[in-house]
Amino acid sequence: MESNPRPHAKMPVVSRRVRNPARTSVTFEELLPAGIAAAELAGEGDAKLLLPAERKHLGAAVAKRVGEFAAGRLCARRALSQFGITDFAVEVAEDRRPRWPDAVVGSITHTTGFSAAAVGERSQFSGIGIDAERVGSVTRELWDQVLLPDERRWLETLNAVEQGQLATLIFSAKEAFYKCQFELTGQWLEFSDVTLDLAGWNMGAGSFSVRALGRVKLFERHHSPVMGRFAFRKGLVLTAIAIPAV
Repeated sequence: MESNPRPHAKMPVVSRRVRNPARTSVTFEELLPAGIAAAELAGEGDAKLLLPAERKHLGAAVAKRVGEFAAGRLCARRALSQFGITDFAVEVAEDRRPRWPDAVVGSITHTTGFSAAAVGERSQFSGIGIDAERVGSVTRELWDQVLLPDERRWLETLNAVEQGQLATLIFSAKEAFYKCQFELTGQWLEFSDVTLDLAGWNMGAGSFSVRALGRVKLFERHHSPVMGRFAFRKGLVLTAIAIPAV
């Protein structure tokens, strides 16, 4: 879930004539069902390209956070343009979710040097969740916080490179699921509330299923498990889930 920067200060006025640098995300569109548009941007976004209603959410955020926030919004705007929605300010809701147009659902992710967004029509999808993480960012010091005991035991059987890949994948897949289900339930989950079954993790791309361990409201509406897909690309792991509308 993206964090909400504190309200603050004046930013330069955006020039509508400057072209949005975000581009179609081929990888995320391959990971997600047909009908979902995705966009990505390498590097930080230019805060001058934010719309006024978006800039008001920045404030005293540090430069890195400003660049990530701007990049995510530029990706969101690029993805929305595939549905004919232009110049829509993607604001921050009180619960920290991006505030999308009523007709769509979506998700934004950003990590060091990379941001992406995915959107789909609400008539087709109940929720979308995407996540991107730098491989190796989930260090061994974090295992106790984000991994289940069985997951930690599995990682202990692998070599150091595989541990870095798999720990990051598990974290990212759960993040994508949490974003996706939050759109439907508003429920905050812990890393211990779900477990994953992974296929193809050591082949560069594959799928995963999410099963509930604790009380997960989504599974009171939808049968467990929920399926997602992932891909490793240029030092990143990208994960994605979409739940069809019912």
